[in-house]
Amino acid sequence: MTEPITYADAGVDTEAGDKAVELMKSAVSRTHGPEVLGGVGAFAGLFDASALKAYDRPLLASSTDGVGTKIVIARALDVHDTIGQDLVAMVVDDIVVCGAKPLVMTDYIACGKVVPERIADIVRGIAEGCEMAGVALVGGETAEHPGVMEPDDYDVAGAAVGVVEASAVLGAERVREGDVVVAMASSGLHSNGYSLVRRVVSHAGWHLDTHLDDLGRTVGEELLEPTRIYSQLCVSLAASVPGLRAFSHVTGGGLGANVARVLPQGLAATVSRGAWDLPAVFSVVQAAGSVPWNDLESTLNMGVGMVAVVAPEDAEGLMSTSRAAGVEAWTLGEIVTDDGRIPSPDTIRGAKGVDGGAVYLSGAYRA
Repeated sequence: MTEPITYADAGVDTEAGDKAVELMKSAVSRTHGPEVLGGVGAFAGLFDASALKAYDRPLLASSTDGVGTKIVIARALDVHDTIGQDLVAMVVDDIVVCGAKPLVMTDYIACGKVVPERIADIVRGIAEGCEMAGVALVGGETAEHPGVMEPDDYDVAGAAVGVVEASAVLGAERVREGDVVVAMASSGLHSNGYSLVRRVVSHAGWHLDTHLDDLGRTVGEELLEPTRIYSQLCVSLAASVPGLRAFSHVTGGGLGANVARVLPQGLAATVSRGAWDLPAVFSVVQAAGSVPWNDLESTLNMGVGMVAVVAPEDAEGLMSTSRAAGVEAWTLGEIVTDDGRIPSPDTIRGAKGVDGGAVYLSGAYRA
């Protein structure tokens, strides 16, 4: 007689999944305000949207993202909570670019084997990121993929929805010649370019526990530094700075490509590379891999995680507010007429599929 084959025999442990849910429930519940109905475990998350009645024309903004190959570092170090903050940042900080307030977020974790404590760590990090962002974590899914992923493999993705009044949408149509381009500091590499960074680490012969004096800590500690979450600061700025024109979240493609996305045709942003001290991690990666500077800045954020375009009379106030919130800010340049200069590595135009404005990069970085 043939032995019966169970789901557990096939590699899926539903009891482990249930245990993971129990371990994460309290962290998830802390992100719930009175607007969240039903709690943890429902088929769908419910959010009371009655507040949207106060909007004349509410627009929903949505975004989805992951954390890329940074997750390899988290798995290698067996540190799984910080990757959750990365996920939240990558999703909600795209939403605030248009001036929207993030409302709800969901997550998805795929893994080779459910280890309840590890899954709970990941979700706890996501929940903590949601608390920092002021967003409710209203649902999620953990999927066990035996035979497709190795037992210790996992990946994460998330999606969020926010709302903005139609008349308050930020973007290229608001940008004017003479506006000021303001940088808001990153916390490090954030969650882009890790395929390049990991290649450099391997080339240099470093290990994750290698201590580098230039960084003041180990390679692994630097690479796992969580992505800064700007959402609450940006929502506050959108509500309080009348001359705010646009935000740009500096992610894949680097500073120039992402700023070009929020500029109109006919205008350009000047960016002086000498306007800030380049954080050590970027110069360390460049030197260790002999990475061409133009390639580096089209891959990494170079110390600038968010950019604001603002009317000149409001620039200083915006920077003061950012600094008071613990995020260093400085002037990068200004908005000028696009003179149609010949494309070069120092001129970025039409980036990310957006037929918008241009960015003129000039000078050299201060290491």
